[in-house]
Formats: sequence, structure tokens, C-alpha cells
Amino acid sequence: MKIAVIGQSLFGQEVYCHLRKEGHEVVGVFTVPDKDGKADPLGLEAEKDGVPVFKFPRWRVKGQALPDVVAKYQALGAELNVLPFCSQFIPMEVISAPRHGSIIYHPSLLPRHRGASAINWTLIHGDKKGGFTIFWADDGLDTGDLLLQKECEILPDDTVSTLYNRFLFPEGIKGMVQAVRLIAEGKAPRLPQPEEGATYEGIQKKETAKINWEQPAEAIHNWIRGNDKVPGAWTEACGQKLTFFNSTLNTAGLVPEGEDLPILGAHRPGVVTKVGLILFGNDDRMLLVKNIQLEDGKMIPASHFFKGADINALELTEEELVMAEAVRSAWKRILPSVLEVEDSTDFFKSGAASVDVVRLVEEVKELCDGLELENEDVYMATTFGDFIQLLVRKLRGDDKDSECIIDYVEKAMNKLTLRMPHQLFIGGMFVDAEGAKTYETINPTDGSVICQVSLAQVSDVDKAVAAAKDAFENGLWGKISARDRGRLLYRAPPSLSTMPDQTAT
Repeated sequence: MKIAVIGQSLFGQEVYCHLRKEGHEVVGVFTVPDKDGKADPLGLEAEKDGVPVFKFPRWRVKGQALPDVVAKYQALGAELNVLPFCSQFIPMEVISAPRHGSIIYHPSLLPRHRGASAINWTLIHGDKKGGFTIFWADDGLDTGDLLLQKECEILPDDTVSTLYNRFLFPEGIKGMVQAVRLIAEGKAPRLPQPEEGATYEGIQKKETAKINWEQPAEAIHNWIRGNDKVPGAWTEACGQKLTFFNSTLNTAGLVPEGEDLPILGAHRPGVVTKVGLILFGNDDRMLLVKNIQLEDGKMIPASHFFKGADINALELTEEELVMAEAVRSAWKRILPSVLEVEDSTDFFKSGAASVDVVRLVEEVKELCDGLELENEDVYMATTFGDFIQLLVRKLRGDDKDSECIIDYVEKAMNKLTLRMPHQLFIGGMFVDAEGAKTYETINPTDGSVICQVSLAQVSDVDKAVAAAKDAFENGLWGKISARDRGRLLYRAPPSLSTMPDQTAT
């Protein structure tokens, strides 16, 4: 079947590639104009294959289709238009031209959440189910007949990025290919959209993403995660706009102890703790925010809000300087409009987008012996100099904030001093059991007491389970490969370490 692909982004690129693998003839690709000297991934891929690529800045003016644009499209003789991700308005002269019409991907279960910010509103409304729809384009706004829908569960701490990366992107690509296959086989349904349950919400922009504090904690959490990473839910505090990211309602075992952060309009001040910023809804329930973006664009861990900047820059070794230059070259490849990458070069102010963050993380992994970064790391170190400092600290394992404080019991034996942890290990920290309960651990060789060890209570077990669940669902451990997990385990120090007794001779 002769197909015209109209769209952009990595999603459009993947759909294009899969359609060609299925044996379809892509007669033309229509994508957006280059931005800051960078071509869209869909256009780049099609150009490699010798497929005609068109980059019209617009398809119509004052509501009327541009005749020369329509003529160039019609000359291709497409039998079907496939719109995997399209931010431009395509006139009906193009939508209705092919023999099979046009199909569009939409990231919600239509008719719910019609409009451009469908993923945001799925989360903001606290939907338990999400998914995508492939429908036949018409002259309405996401109102065409349904062809195919697939749904997924919305996890409690899903964000736009996690939902997109986990389901909407990979399954959406498969769905588009399946839809085209059904059309080619003459089996594609056309199911009229019901109006019952239909919703339409406007585009989420920064100015509309301000947090309303007169809501329960769950609604505030949904608002923050529904705007994470774009456009970002914000509030006013300490004389500036603060944007919150990485919100969770999983606050089991957290105690709101720390420095108060007064927030304009909030039911109670926030509390900056060692694990993040605790916020309160008007129902007095808590939520936790782990990252804050300051008004100047810098992203910091929420736990660092009242800390001054670290002025002690690391001095790089020769090997680290070589690594830094390799990473500098990666920045140059990703930022073609930047003539020279200086320490002060800002990744995002130089034109980088979210897709470039993914690319940078992957390139760093290749250049730095499999070093695992998260996208948030790039947002927290946006200038090249700060980014290199972040990489070096991670490579050295020199992260003072994540250093585990251990209250060892020391015991001299065989001219060695044994250092033994004796507390519970919960949520990355050694802590006493509730009520400071302990029990004696016995040396089996002679029955003597080695030391007092924390005796976990039911509440301690609950905290440990909650921490493990959070680490599995939201942490890095569950996302990295088994090989990388093994590598990290081999690098971990033993829990029971020894050191020579300084008094021994």
C-alpha cells in the first residue's frame, strides 16, 4: 500500500520504519521544518532511505489550504495517510484525498480527553486506566470513528514521561502498524465515537499549571505528576516561582521534620527534609516532592533547597579530562547550532529538547563504562561544567549526600578490629527500632554477648516494605539490566569490614 506519513519525533520515525519493514511503500514524509539547525528524526530517517521529505511551515493560511502544498502532496498518489504524531493542522483537502482516508494516533481512550494535552489530563484527573486510540480523521477535534484502542493501568506515581515510555510509545507504535495491517486486509472497523463520557480539556501551558492548594493531597499530587516534565506545576515561595517534579504519595514512615518552607496559599508550610520536600493538602495528608526547579531554570534535589551551592569543584585526573572531552564531543553532536561547547554552555538554552536528554544519557553510558544516569540528572546539571562535575562524582562514588552513616559496634579480635552495624537498615539508612527495642546477639563459640542489635517491630517492617516498594516502582534498581545490577553489587563494600588494630604489634 502507498502511504504518506505526516508527523514528527521519534514516535513518527519508529512508525515509519516499521511500516517499511511491513512492505508498505512510503511515497512521502511530511514533517516540521528544522529547528535551530536540527532536522526532525522522522525526516532524517526518510532522507537516508531516499524517500521524498517535505517540511512545510504551514498547510493553510486564514483557514484556506495552500494550493501549491496540496498539489505537491497529491502528486505522490498516496492511498493512505498515517499521522503517528502531528502538531500541524492538516486541511481536509489532504485528509480526505487518499482512497483509504487518514488515520491518527491519540494518547487517550477517546472520547475521554480529546485535545492536545491528553496524557496530562489522564493523570491530573487521577484516571485508573489510560491508553491510546487510533481513529479515522474527520473535520472535528479527535471526533472521528474509532479503529483501534488499547488500554493500560495507570500507576500511582506515573508521570507523563513514565506512562509514555512504558506504554504509549512502544505499544502505540505496534498499534499503528496493526491498524495499517487491518486496513490493507480490508478488516479495519469504523466505530462511531460515543458522546457519552466525552471530555475536552485545554492545552496545559506554564501559565495554567499553577498549583491550587485548596485541594486534598492526592489532587495536588495528581496535578504535579500530570504536569511533569512539561510544562511543570509551580507555586510561589521565597519570592520566586518554584516548579515541582517527581511527586509521590508514598510517605509511609516519613516524619515531617526539617526546615519549614512557607508557600503562598498553601494550607501549611512545606517541610524540607533529608529525603525531599513534604507538602500538605487541605486534608492534612502529605505528599513528597523530590526535585525542584528554581526560577532561573536550575533543577536541584528538593532536600537541597536551603543548602548553599557547592563551591568546591573537583580537580579532574588525566583520565577524567579525556572522558570530559569525549562528553564535550557528544554535546557538540547533539547541539549542532553551538560553535564551541564551553563550561558555561547550557544544554537547554542551546536548543536541546527532551529527546536530546535521552540521547545524551545513552551516549554517556557508552562513554563512561556503562554509567547509569537518569534523565533528571541532566536537568539538575544543565551547564557543561556542572554536568562534568556530576559525572565525575558519580564515577568516583563521591556523593556526600548519599553517604550512609553507620553507628558501628567495634570489637577487637585476633589483632583486628571488627566494625559491625547493629541497627535496622530501612530506606537507605541505618535506624533504631521503634522504641529503641534491642536484643542480644550471642557468640555461638562461647555464649558471650557480642552486642545489642535493634529488634524490629511491626511498624518497622511496614516501613521497610514501603521503602522496598518505592525503590522497586520508582527507583533505578528495577529499571537497569541484570548485568548492571551485578556490576554494582560487586562494587559494593561488604557490610562487615575489618581494619588493622592500631595498637597491635
